[in-house]
Amino acid sequence: MKSEIRLRASVDMGTTKVSAMIAEEQRGAMRIVGVGTAPSQGLKQGVVVDIERAAASVARAVREAEQMAGLEATVFNVGVAGEHIRSINSRGVVAIPSIEEEIRDTDVGRAMTSSRKFSLPYDREIIHTLPQEYIVDSQRGIRHPAGMYGARLEARVHVVTASRPALDNVAKAMDLAGAEINELVLEPLASDRAVLTDDERELGAALLDIGGGTTDVIAYSDGGVVASGVIGLGGNNVTSDVAYGLRTSQVHAEEVKIRHGCALSTLVGNDESIDVSTVGFGGTRRLAKHLLAGIIEPRVTELLSLINDQIAQSGLKKSLGAGIVLTGGTAMLRGIRELAEQVFDLPVRIGTPLGIEGLVEVVNHPRFATGVGLLHQFGESESGEKKHAHAKRLMQSFGSLKRAIASFI
Repeated sequence: MKSEIRLRASVDMGTTKVSAMIAEEQRGAMRIVGVGTAPSQGLKQGVVVDIERAAASVARAVREAEQMAGLEATVFNVGVAGEHIRSINSRGVVAIPSIEEEIRDTDVGRAMTSSRKFSLPYDREIIHTLPQEYIVDSQRGIRHPAGMYGARLEARVHVVTASRPALDNVAKAMDLAGAEINELVLEPLASDRAVLTDDERELGAALLDIGGGTTDVIAYSDGGVVASGVIGLGGNNVTSDVAYGLRTSQVHAEEVKIRHGCALSTLVGNDESIDVSTVGFGGTRRLAKHLLAGIIEPRVTELLSLINDQIAQSGLKKSLGAGIVLTGGTAMLRGIRELAEQVFDLPVRIGTPLGIEGLVEVVNHPRFATGVGLLHQFGESESGEKKHAHAKRLMQSFGSLKRAIASFI
């Protein structure tokens, strides 16, 4: 008897591209069968700024993925990013009714609920509550307390919040594109699921997903998330510097950056040169590659140094035994790994999606880390198979609006 094949689908709404993926899951194995990409419109630094244009980009990417897969997908995990993301570490403590009874799942649930009881502005919403560890009486480092005995249970968690209007704009863009949200997932959490190993999480590692408009950061220690955030700097800032410095267009600057760019000038030969189209004068100029590297290196160093300073100030650096993992499209920039090793003084590797089958040759690239991770996240986070509360709320409001319109027709 054949086991049931279930569909998983994801949408990664990035600043430079929107990607959609469809996968078949059977017996724990995930096989990617469809991938679609579209130029990102209506998004800036990870947030929706034009709902209709963003919806059109999503619809185009989903349609391309469906055509490749020969399947129709209606429910998607969707990535959330942007500088509106905030995170804090919290704790919740509950008493166990009887020391003669085992700790139950309901007790764990009460501790998790207690950890979320803090003041939250009306325009913000909790999207993830990620367990770091549980403490039973004085015993620390417990991962699964259910079934143990004790009088006091403490849950230490990492809580991620987001702007409610920003989430609603994502949900509305998806609705206009004809795609239903299964769950909204923090993008660095999805990327982590795709590229980090269990050993790296246990030893301690920081993942930097450097996209076009933002850089997503998530840090692990002893298997739990200890820090996460989104910085409004990315590959587009490097491209803008190249365009200004070489007096060329954004489109040509992006092409030059990808083909000839290097984040560490010492890796560039003294006799290497490139041809660059010049805006306003026509024709091309031949320039030394050292000039290009001299433009790129300071901007990338600025970004990496900003993250390094924040990690150092938080006291996490000594906990990153496995070092730094770079992913995202900008992670493919030549020399960025070597530069990152100098800045962080830690081992650095480039992360590509792990544990995938099917269209491996298509998605085995850092720029698809978030999309693949969103597929892995189906049913794995704390909200499980249910849609996020804000998605439900928005669907209900759409339904009320449609009923109101219908009553006048």
